This record gives sequence, C-alpha cells and structure tokens, in this order.
Amino acid sequence: MTTGNRLRVAVIIGSVRKGRIGPSVAKWFAAQAAEHEGFDVDLVDLADYDLPAMLTDDPAPAVRDSLGGLTPRLADADAFVVVTPEYNHSYPASLKCAIDWHFTEWQAKPIGFVSYGGMAGGTRAVEHLRQVFAELHAVTVRDTVGFAGPWGRFTDDGTLTDPAEANTAAKTLLDQLNWWGDALKQARERLPYRA
Repeated sequence: MTTGNRLRVAVIIGSVRKGRIGPSVAKWFAAQAAEHEGFDVDLVDLADYDLPAMLTDDPAPAVRDSLGGLTPRLADADAFVVVTPEYNHSYPASLKCAIDWHFTEWQAKPIGFVSYGGMAGGTRAVEHLRQVFAELHAVTVRDTVGFAGPWGRFTDDGTLTDPAEANTAAKTLLDQLNWWGDALKQARERLPYRA
C-alpha cells in the first residue's frame, strides 16, 4: 500500500544460493530506500517462492501457491530494485525464472539495480538484465549501485562497514527511480499501458 505520494518499491533479492550475501546487501539497500522520502519498501526474497524453470499456462497447485504470494507483490509495486549477484558473467537463474513467470507486472515501471560480485561488481549481470527488462516494456534507470568483493563488507543485519560512497550511490539511484516511478505512475493512471 502506498502512503500519500510515496511510491511502493519492491526490493527483490535475486539469489537463492546457499550461503548467499544477497539478503545482507538487500537489507542495507532497503534501509536506504526507507529513509528516502519517496518510497514505501517491500523486501521480496525469491528464496521464499518455489518457482520451477518450466513455464506453463496451467501451473501445478504448488506453483499457483507460490505465484499467489509473489505476483500480487510485484503487481502492487510502482518501482523495483533488483539486488543481483553476478554468476558466470550474468545473473542467477532464480531471477530469470521469477521474471519470466510475470509480464504485465513489469510493464511501464522503472527498475533499478544493486549488484555485487568479483572485480566487476556485478555490472555484467546488470547489463544482461537491462536487455531482458526492455523486452518486458520496463524502464531501467541509468545509475546503479555495485559492490566489487562485498564479502566481509556487510554484517548479517545489512550494516555496511564503510557506507559513505555506497550511500551516495544509493541516493542517486533512488532519486532517479523516484522521478521515473512518479512519471510512469501518472502516465499509467491517465492512459493504461498496452504492450
């Protein structure tokens, strides 16, 4: 539910891998978004939803249950921030699966990225995701937040040990996301988007 003129942003944890650092990174970013005057935050962990890679128009009851928990949260969002690692020079299969099970939920909404990984800080995963979301009629914001070698930089509760530079990058991303989120929400209210 959106409060006043605030936008609802879904911060999506894209990795479901055992031992992942994604929840810590996402908690840090969600705290940044919560402090921003433009957003109400919904932290979405894909590990909570068991979505199979095989897509069908007649999903099994267990898949329907998972979709029934995830789909409304995506549909209710005015904007998204995808928190993604870089696996093998791209993003994780769990994230692609969640993206592909949905279509209209992404349309005419802005998407920002927080990435992490080795020396490249997840930038290759983000560049691949930009292409995917363009096909789904979503708008990706230019500025991102990236963490090269994030291991040991976050506590379990999402506290970043050296936050100054990352907090500034998060503010830039959130300001852009807020502008696009507001503009696209007003446009969707005036004229429903048709893909």
